[in-house]
Amino acid sequence: MPFSRFRFSALRTRAASDRVFGLIGLMSALGKLLMVLGGVLVLLGLVLTLLGRTNLPLGRLPGDILYRGKNTTFYFPLATSILLSVVLSLLLYVISKFRR
Repeated sequence: MPFSRFRFSALRTRAASDRVFGLIGLMSALGKLLMVLGGVLVLLGLVLTLLGRTNLPLGRLPGDILYRGKNTTFYFPLATSILLSVVLSLLLYVISKFRR
């Protein structure tokens, strides 16, 4: 009888340690993912800051909708959205062709 208790206790301890080490691996992967996403956000912020200093008319293209009322302002960058969508689609298409 004492042998079976020992076996059950050892199995229970091993299963608990497997869960803990699996959780540690998951937390490590999540930490790496957050660091990469943070780096991407920093780079994107730098690019947007540098683009803001240029005189590109993004956000002021013909086709962007701007309505200024007495107490309200409505802005919808329709043409800018379409242009960015086309450029990003072409960029991702080229990247996918090189990855194959």
